[in-house]
Amino acid sequence: MTQEVRRKGRDETEEERADRMWSDIIQEVRVAQTGVQILFGFLLTVVFTPKYDDLTHTDQVIYIVTVILGASATGALIGPVSLHRLVTGRRVKPRAVRLASRLTFVGLLLLLATMTAALLLILRVATHDGLVPWLVAPVVAWYLICWFWLPLWVRRRHTTR
Repeated sequence: MTQEVRRKGRDETEEERADRMWSDIIQEVRVAQTGVQILFGFLLTVVFTPKYDDLTHTDQVIYIVTVILGASATGALIGPVSLHRLVTGRRVKPRAVRLASRLTFVGLLLLLATMTAALLLILRVATHDGLVPWLVAPVVAWYLICWFWLPLWVRRRHTTR
């Protein structure tokens, strides 16, 4: 009896693989980009509200750090689009895919930090309670599980060489 050999992976050239991976990255970035831009837009308005002057110095520092993190996340998540636009037609797509992937990962880390700082600030202002770190920590743990631990677990558990 002959045993059918199962194909593993894709039968594609390096350029075809880069095209596919580029498309995947752009789709992924669209989701994260929209969220970070909306969050960043709301953060920019806070300083212009009367309530901002009533914030404690610590809360104002948290706000400034949050805005800087949000701006940095926005830059990292928009970076792949600019990268693609500036290198299109230069025959460097495989390298551009690797750089865009790294920018996206950095953008996700910065988004995690932005969301954490924003949640910390909002809960400090809303509750004035010592429970805030205990409320923020499980949410951050949830982000870490969803965004990093689960994908890394799947990658380790199900990747074949």
